[in-house]
Amino acid sequence: MGPGPQHPYTVQAQPPADSCHYRHTGDGQPLPDVSCTPGALNPDVTQASLATTICRKGGFTGGIRPPANITDKEKRANALSYGYTASLHDAEYDHLVSLELGGDPDDPRNLWVEPPSPGHRVGAGPNNPKDAVETRLHTAVCAGRATLSAAQQAIATDWTTAESTLGISRD
Repeated sequence: MGPGPQHPYTVQAQPPADSCHYRHTGDGQPLPDVSCTPGALNPDVTQASLATTICRKGGFTGGIRPPANITDKEKRANALSYGYTASLHDAEYDHLVSLELGGDPDDPRNLWVEPPSPGHRVGAGPNNPKDAVETRLHTAVCAGRATLSAAQQAIATDWTTAESTLGISRD
């Protein structure tokens, strides 16, 4: 569990330089180092609070997202943690457990510099197929087809298998 939204946000310390190591799936999709980025949850988001938090009409994540002046500094420091030396323009400072699944907005245990996926065109900006998985899991949780905790655990374990773990189809 993370601290949840902070007002104001402050720059969070990141793991030491070169202490984190990417993992990759069989098809080359990036996964974070579980010792550096195990995930952290927003204590305000529970199964009982879904209707007033992540499933609320009109959105939830915009009001809890840290500002760019905080996350830009954290992203640069986290890139050093992971030894990421390519352009930060092509990487995303990503929430392992997304905000739309109740991930903590600024706990360093829930954030990592996600490198581009295979087939990425250098200079094109982030290409993150994980985002579509996050959206489908959010839809499933809000529709009652998956529990919040199961979706959070599945995406934190391996976003590429989260849907199959939960038995959620991609249609």
